[in-house]
Parts: sequence; structure tokens; C-alpha cells
Amino acid sequence: MEVSGNDGAFNKARNIVTFAKPPWVEREHSGKLERLILQLGSGKGVFSEVEGIPRSIGCIGNNRFILRDTPMELDLIESVIREFAMISGRDLYLTNYDELSILEEVSHFSVTLPIENVYPVVRIEDFKKASFSTDVKPIVEVRYSRRNMERLQDIEGAHAILLMIKGEEIWSIKNFSFPCEVYIDVLFPGSLRKVDFDLMEAKRIFKAHMTFHPCLSGTLAITPEGFALPCPLLRNFIVGNVKELSLKQILRKRRLKKFWKLKKEDIDGCKLCPFNSTCHDCRALEYYASGDIMGLEYCPLDYPPGYNVQKSFYVVKN
Repeated sequence: MEVSGNDGAFNKARNIVTFAKPPWVEREHSGKLERLILQLGSGKGVFSEVEGIPRSIGCIGNNRFILRDTPMELDLIESVIREFAMISGRDLYLTNYDELSILEEVSHFSVTLPIENVYPVVRIEDFKKASFSTDVKPIVEVRYSRRNMERLQDIEGAHAILLMIKGEEIWSIKNFSFPCEVYIDVLFPGSLRKVDFDLMEAKRIFKAHMTFHPCLSGTLAITPEGFALPCPLLRNFIVGNVKELSLKQILRKRRLKKFWKLKKEDIDGCKLCPFNSTCHDCRALEYYASGDIMGLEYCPLDYPPGYNVQKSFYVVKN
């Protein structure tokens, strides 16, 4: 199935602002802390760490994770947020809550600080029960179905919708007009062979000359147990623990800086590609599919060693 970015199903007139990528990938990044993704529990979402998370925007979705240690106390959570406000104060995402009351309490606390954007992510099943300050920007997570699409048409108070959808279902939404921003979260199958949507369209970010990796640069995730990660889904790449270190100390870690300074040219399969400046890829998806943080399982283009890009536009992988 091909999905054209010029088609009416995927243009900003229908409020669809991202397709298979987080909402921040179209920005030029500084290589400094820009966003904190703070997880407030193991989560009660649809997709689990055990079964695999087939998500392109699983980083801000409410998944289900396995806790490896005792969760952070509320005092520590607030201390982390307070330090983030002092260091950056740009975007705070609150995800994977176990109790709605905790999400509400942390949201209310966060907007009292000099933080530009506070984004609590809440399931559609819980959204009407939630009580948020008018200063927060709720993101409503929903799995595609006819019933849920009807529920979204008159949703009020949401800043954005995180719509999980299979490739085969994408055309079903082309006639819908959403009341707020929409992030299309395409569900990825286990390998390239089973992909049923246009991968190159999903990877395009419509902005050239990104200096650093458009997804990882400036991102820090804190798990419910306090582990600091370069991405919420890269759970094997711990760079510190807020139970032992301050955010400032964690931000000085070389392992984190390597992710922030990662460029598409640093990935062997991307360095010769003519699309590398306009292509968004998910390192977490690639890692879990290939076992290599620099893997290219979900890339339909293949450049063999010594290949002359000037002689051909691209080579399609068999």
C-alpha cells in the first residue's frame, strides 16, 4: 500500500501533523536537553514489553513495561521535574501512568513551574474522567476503530490525538476531520517483509539539513524506577539513575551525548543515501528488530559498499 503525503488523507488541513514519527522531529535541534519524557508507572496500555511494542511513537504512548526496581516516590518525581524546569523547561511528557490521580497530581504540579509545555498522555478510556489544569496540553491515545473514530469527532479539551493504526487501515481515516492535532502512530510489523505501508513516506520529515538525529537529539527519558534513558523504548541503554544522580550529572554522561550528537551520516547504511537529510528513522525499532542500534531492518533502500549514488536514484532491497 502506498501512502502519499500529497493526498488529502495526510495534510495539515485535516490536522494530521506527524506520520510515524514523534511531533518534535521537524524541529532543528541544538544537541542540548529539550524534552523530558517522564514515565509515572509500568503502564496499562495495549502493548507490552514482553510481547513487543510495534510502535513508531511508542516513546510517548502508554505501553506496559516491566519494572526492574521500586518506583520513584512522588517527592523525587517532583524534584526531577523542578530541576528540568531550571535546566530547560521546554517540553515535559508524562506517560505510562498507573493511577489517573498520579497523572493529574504531577500535571498540576508541573504547570506551577516555568515549563513551556506539559503534555500528559492519557488513554481515551480515561480522558473524560481526568481533571487537568487548562494550562496542560493533554494527548489522547486511541487505537483505531470505527467506534473510537466516532468518539474522537466531538472530543473536547485535547491538545492532540495519538492515533495507533495498522498500515492496512490508513486509508480508512482519509475522510475524517479531527478537532485537534493528530499524530499518526503506525503499528510496525516484526520485519520489513511484513510492512504494508509506504516506508519512505513514513520516514520523510519534510525538512532538510537536520544536523542531529531528529528523534533522539535533546531527548531524555526517566523510567518509573528512576533509570535515565536516551529513549523510553531503549531500555537496555541506561545512562544513569535519578535516585543516585542529579539531572545535571546525568546530562554530562558521554553515553547520553553520543545519542544526542548522532547524525544520519554516522549510520553506515545512511551516509550515502540521498534521503538522509529528510528521513526519520526509529533507532529503538531498528534495535529490537536487528539487535544493532545502528541497524537498518526497516529501510527499503540498500547501498552496497562502494555503490555510486550518483549513477542511480536508489536501489530497492529484495
